Amino acid sequence: MPYGYNGKVLKVNLSTENIKVEENDEYFYRTYMGGATLAAYYLLKKQKAGIDPLSPENIIVFACSVVTGTPAPGLSKQMGPP
Repeated sequence: MPYGYNGKVLKVNLSTENIKVEENDEYFYRTYMGGATLAAYYLLKKQKAGIDPLSPENIIVFACSVVTGTPAPGLSKQMGPP
């Protein structure tokens, strides 16, 4: 397992008050390293197309990067063209 991950993703359904822990393998975390790519994976794979943003079926993702809490400010921000 890469450093900075514990290998678990907590999924909470606020409508049904259901809590589930998802455990992924090391390949998953090496493929989707970082908070932005991890959040993008869950949004693209789990979100239904054309859903109303304010509907209960919509999902929200909170994802931290492996550098969260380190003395590297701004490292987790997306870099785009100047």
